[in-house]
Amino acid sequence: MFVMVIETSRLLLVPISRDYAPDIFREFTSEITQYMYPKPAEKIEETYSFIDEAMEKNDRGEQLQMVILEKATNEFQGCIGLHEIKTKTPELGVWLKKAAQGLGYGREAVTELENWAQYNLDFDYLRYPVDKRNTQSRKIPESLGGLPGPEFKTKSLHGGELDQIEYRIIKK
Repeated sequence: MFVMVIETSRLLLVPISRDYAPDIFREFTSEITQYMYPKPAEKIEETYSFIDEAMEKNDRGEQLQMVILEKATNEFQGCIGLHEIKTKTPELGVWLKKAAQGLGYGREAVTELENWAQYNLDFDYLRYPVDKRNTQSRKIPESLGGLPGPEFKTKSLHGGELDQIEYRIIKK
């Protein structure tokens, strides 16, 4: 079980909990998920189910699902996850609410979680799948030295087609 807070100069990454359900439900919109596999919840109960499952996986040590808060205000900014952490190829993912995009929060949060993984996990590389059209999100793994890997198309849960590239961030 991971009970920790990861701190950056501007952000706090804290374990996901039901306390953040209203924020996640409100901010995880169709605009945010345009280039993502999941779709927004239609009812807040779906958000609670997602959080409950994420907390169970956190407790079992299978993943690290966290929320991103602005340190100065504790305001919700988005979610970040490190999934399948018991494997040699865990997966990193992040999303930010619309108002938090373009501020460097995604890069800051992913950089710190990647740093945590480098020191605490035994892996070959971290996977960072991203839709090729999402140029802002692609900059995150590229800034960490991520190498372009396989490309693939996937049908998202909201019905769109994703044209993805999987970046690989090698263990140092």
